Order: sequence, then structure tokens, then C-alpha cells
Amino acid sequence: MKEELLDVLDENGVKTGEVLPRSEVHKKGLWHRAIVVAIVNDENKILLQQRSMNKEKNAGWWDISVAGHLSSGQDSLAGANREISEEVSVNLGFSVKVKDFRFMTSFRKIQEISENFIERQFYDFFILRQEGLTDENIKMQESEVQAIKFVTVQELDELRKNNLLVEREEVYSVLIEYLFRL
Repeated sequence: MKEELLDVLDENGVKTGEVLPRSEVHKKGLWHRAIVVAIVNDENKILLQQRSMNKEKNAGWWDISVAGHLSSGQDSLAGANREISEEVSVNLGFSVKVKDFRFMTSFRKIQEISENFIERQFYDFFILRQEGLTDENIKMQESEVQAIKFVTVQELDELRKNNLLVEREEVYSVLIEYLFRL
């Protein structure tokens, strides 16, 4: 399989014009963009995924519904839509549309995973609300996800406090505040 190409960004999130393979971007610790999407059903439960044990970081940890890099040339909404269909394909007989996404916030984060794996990412965080969504109508990509579950905002907060989630404090804080306002 061909390695994903990413747009390299400067420290302000502006494309530099350089496009490199994902592994090289991480090895050099270059800035790039990623998306995070919280999928929420009509019971206000949040879809969590347990990351595959084959993942190079946070293997086996519970994570927000969908997260991933933007491929070169993609905007954040197109990347969010692609990641949803790759990781947790929804089998409800409809497609996700741009108007279904609610942009929540952007943030940047630096994380040194190892000497040869440095994340310097700009994240765009979206919420996608879907009616009738249950774990029965979600098809997981087993190379990416080993389990899924829906949790209440209180359960999410408990998992967060007990350090059982991938560290995405910016996302969890905004998501919990949003759901408590509803």
C-alpha cells in the first residue's frame, strides 16, 4: 500500500508547498493538519472507538469517534468524511453531508512519541450528530479499530478522569461543554 502524503505546514498552519510521506513528516517533526470528529447519536451518546493494537501510537486505548491526518490537498471536512468511512463506516443507507458537521474549534499540539516519531499537528474538531445511530449499524475497520461503544457525557468524563482515553483534553472539554448546553 502506498504511503499517505501530507501537506507540510509552517508554525502558523499555512501550507509551505512541500508534500511528504507521513512517516517522513513524523520523523522530522513537521507541522501538518489532522481532524477529530465526535459522533453523537440522538440519545446524546458519544461514539468511542478502541484503537487497534496494531497502531503505532495509543494502541488499545479508547479514543473519540474518529481522528486522522488530512491527505495532501484535502480540506478538513473532506478528511473528516474520509476518516469516518474508513474507521467506522455507518450503514444507515445515507451519506454524511457537509451540513451535518458542526465545527467546534481548532488547536495545535506537539507530542514526542519516540525519537523518530514527533507529532506537530493542527487539529480541527467537529461534532457530527446522527439520528438512529447504534453500535449495530456501524462497521469497524479492523485494522484501525478493535471495538466501539456509545457512552454518556458522564461516562466520557469518568473515562477521561481515570486516564482511560487518548489524551485529547481540548476535544473532551469542548465536547462535554457542548453536550451539557443541550
